[in-house]
Amino acid sequence: MSRMNHPIRRVALVAAMMFFALLANLSYSAVFRDASLDADARNRRTRDAEFAMERGAILVGSTPIAQTKASKGRFNYTREYSEGPLYAAATGYYSYDFARAGLESSYNTQLSGTDDSQAFGRLMDTVTGKKPAGASLQTTLDAKAQRAASQALGTRKGAVVAIDYRTGAVKALVSKPSYDPNELATTDLAAAQQAWRKLNADPGRPLVNRATKETYPPGSTFKLVTAAAALEDGRTADSTVASPASMTLPQTSTKLSNEVDCGGATSTIDHALQVSCNTAFANLGMELGADKVREQAEKFGFDSSLEGDLNPATSRFPASPDKPQTAMSAIGQFDVAATPLQMAVVAAGIANDGQVMQPYLVQEVRNPDLSVLTSNDARELERAMDTDNARALKQMMVNVVTNGTGTAARVGGITVGGKTGTAQWDLKKNPYAWFVGFAEEPHVAIAVFIEDAQVSRSDIAGGRLAGPVFAAVVESMR
Repeated sequence: MSRMNHPIRRVALVAAMMFFALLANLSYSAVFRDASLDADARNRRTRDAEFAMERGAILVGSTPIAQTKASKGRFNYTREYSEGPLYAAATGYYSYDFARAGLESSYNTQLSGTDDSQAFGRLMDTVTGKKPAGASLQTTLDAKAQRAASQALGTRKGAVVAIDYRTGAVKALVSKPSYDPNELATTDLAAAQQAWRKLNADPGRPLVNRATKETYPPGSTFKLVTAAAALEDGRTADSTVASPASMTLPQTSTKLSNEVDCGGATSTIDHALQVSCNTAFANLGMELGADKVREQAEKFGFDSSLEGDLNPATSRFPASPDKPQTAMSAIGQFDVAATPLQMAVVAAGIANDGQVMQPYLVQEVRNPDLSVLTSNDARELERAMDTDNARALKQMMVNVVTNGTGTAARVGGITVGGKTGTAQWDLKKNPYAWFVGFAEEPHVAIAVFIEDAQVSRSDIAGGRLAGPVFAAVVESMR
């Protein structure tokens, strides 16, 4: 009898071990994998549950730009965007088959009411029998600035970012071409799939957020960083630097020339910035060396995430450029790459007396009863410059708009400073046009980037094309 029980005991032991392993896996999944499984785009059970509850609104001022409304059919609710294309770069989209983007993604758990910080509210809803609902987002956007930026950019590919340089609050965030999030949020899943295919096939890439998610050569706007490095290294606005009409880059046969008359064989840094003298800043970059220029760029946010709720792409300064590469990097070429957000942060840091603030898009997250769940306050990221040096560079930027290449950005009655940029990236294609600057009242820093100006190559210039867009945004915020 004992021999007969032995195999049975072995089978029972194996069964017990398998049962224990199953319990262990279930426990591990519940504790450690629950959040990732819920967030998995393939988890239809979670998506069905989300579409069965009221998602929180996204607001500009008191106006909802994204909200959930009751729906008939398979889902209880559908997401609606009142001015979809205008705010798409900020809101993103909320779709059954194509997940989320923008604020709909970065604040998904709060909007859906499933965030850990909302656990008590969910418990009280269960006890009282109240229908659960998600939190709302109060954005920092300024409706007038957003509309002015979009209208001034028009049908041209590009982006505009405006920041309150005292706090880091984003006042305008525009990317063109845009798209209508309603087409992806529809509960007609066949129509949403057709819209998805069409948007992804569009050569204009409307789903790409050019303001925060793409990097581009910043061209001469990066001369602000090089000028900042020079001032921090002990030079002044009146320090001189060689500014020949053209120069051969060291160790190469490559010629670097100027687009303008720099006014002689030498130039002050102030005058070189006003006229955007390439050879002067290339020489200045080589004098400083790559390490000092890179250190200055990193103080403004390059080679880091900038943190916050915008989740931007990382702007880059090359890791170990040689001398000619350093010269080109100092004028925003070679492998320097920046988002429009990053260049707005550079201008904001200079305007804020050298203190860089963390950019953010959401001011408050509010429970359905309007109590504040979380809030974003002004947060200092890095001191990029000494206060006196920053004020000297601000005055140099004012001189660019008053007497230099940035006159198209003037706004009557408002002190404005800036820097133009025309970035060559492909000899067979038109260069990019930039304008980066600030206004003292309103306290705003703005980056305007035009990827496709829709004009002939000879007419492309950062000041002429991007400057008026800057001016229009400042004018809207008076």
